[in-house]
Amino acid sequence: MNSPIKIHSVPNNTWLNSGRMIRVLESVQDFIVISLCMSLFALMLVQLYETGLSLLPPLDFPSVTSDILFLLILVELFRLLIIYLQEHRVSIGVAVEVSIVSVLREMIVRGVLETPWPQVLATCAFLLSLGALLVSRVWLPPTFEGIDPEQVVSQRYRNRSIEDESAPAAPIPHAYGTPASVSRPQVDALHPSLRKDR
Repeated sequence: MNSPIKIHSVPNNTWLNSGRMIRVLESVQDFIVISLCMSLFALMLVQLYETGLSLLPPLDFPSVTSDILFLLILVELFRLLIIYLQEHRVSIGVAVEVSIVSVLREMIVRGVLETPWPQVLATCAFLLSLGALLVSRVWLPPTFEGIDPEQVVSQRYRNRSIEDESAPAAPIPHAYGTPASVSRPQVDALHPSLRKDR
């Protein structure tokens, strides 16, 4: 008459929350960034060739300066993509530096004297805000530690990835009775009684 109640466990391998799906999407994103890096590298080679040609007489100084600054912008964008590939984050400092150099290049190409004064004032305000952003990202004490916050964040990411790779997965009971695979630091944090040192 009284039959035992069957508890059905919720499957952990749904496609929405599976780690495999996330890894596939990250791989596709990495492939896109790698293709952007290769395209940017080819564009840098073409720009370097054109810069070399523009150094031949007759020499046009604004054009040469513009080409050199454009080459520096491409190098910084390449560095931004490399940082993203290594750490899967966008470097704020490099992005702000690229923006500053881009604005200065446009001002040099057009010429400050030929630019209307409202546009010069707007450019100055934009450069001041970018400079304030560049300085404030370093000196925010609650968020960052030290002089170069991006290196601190990079070091934390590297340490965390090394810990995740070296820690073996340990089964712990799931809320529904099915085992879930988690890393050793997560086990230690959730269940202090299961620590290895005890």
